[in-house]
Amino acid sequence: MLGYLIRRVVYAAFAVWAVSIISFFIINLPPGDYVTSYIAQLAIQGNIIGAEEAESLREYYGLDQPIYVQYLKWMNQIRQGNLGFSFEFGLPVNDVIGERLILTMILAAATIVFIWIVAIPIGILSAVRQYSIWDHTFTFFGFVGLAVPDFMLALVMMYFSFVLFDFSVGGLFSPEYVSASWSLGRGIDLAQHMIIPIIILGTAGTASLIRITRANLLDELRKPYVATARAKGLSEWRLILKYPVRMALNPAISLTAYILPFLVSGSIVVSVVLGLPTVGPILLKALVAQDMFLAGGIILLIGWMTVVGTFLSDLLLVWADPRVKFEGR
Repeated sequence: MLGYLIRRVVYAAFAVWAVSIISFFIINLPPGDYVTSYIAQLAIQGNIIGAEEAESLREYYGLDQPIYVQYLKWMNQIRQGNLGFSFEFGLPVNDVIGERLILTMILAAATIVFIWIVAIPIGILSAVRQYSIWDHTFTFFGFVGLAVPDFMLALVMMYFSFVLFDFSVGGLFSPEYVSASWSLGRGIDLAQHMIIPIIILGTAGTASLIRITRANLLDELRKPYVATARAKGLSEWRLILKYPVRMALNPAISLTAYILPFLVSGSIVVSVVLGLPTVGPILLKALVAQDMFLAGGIILLIGWMTVVGTFLSDLLLVWADPRVKFEGR
């Protein structure tokens, strides 16, 4: 067990380091840099900057140095617990994404819980009642959930919530709580505003997990050990929940490892539509402005979430399925 954990931590460190290299160099692939983007914005406003002033800005931001030198300086800052300095906001990256990262993690965790609570029971019922009216109904809504884009669902729910219930779903806080410090009232307000974003962000994941759970449980129910358990007199639901369901959850647990980073990087459009103060819109703005340290810091966090999510899913697999063993055990 201890050896397995040590190996996984070492592999995770190498994986995050590789993500940092790849992301940093990919962000710098497009022609130009932050100063180029900044000059273009000023030109739109009618302000023209000369070549000498542009070079002075590059020297001030350290963009005149080779890319590997910039990367090493960024790594040195990360070693000190700082993800770099955001050119666009004029603040350390930690300050820019601080509360947004917390809200993103809360929203992502709540969405994962929602997906599991809704998808697993429905998938089990669809498999046990195969070809019933319930199975056909859930299958239909599952395909609809996969087909409808999240941003379109967000627009529809925003419209109906405002027209029918006079409730605005934009953002995660009411106006009086946007800049307020954390308190019980702010937490309750956050919980109320999270309901619709959770449903929107969790729709596709729920539909996918329903199909996966149903397919895997149907496969398990056809195996000989199920017939043997029935022959021994076990009640139907006790048999299903004790053995086949545990085996069928393996792919569902593995899928969870990738839901967390997807909710951060794959929900940018939904976050923009709903006006959510999460990391997604900041990542989009950083990429457009070529703010490499801000964009690189967020991408590095997404890679870290993927590594951590994979590690947790592996531990859950060991707990859920006795057939899975630690490496080298």
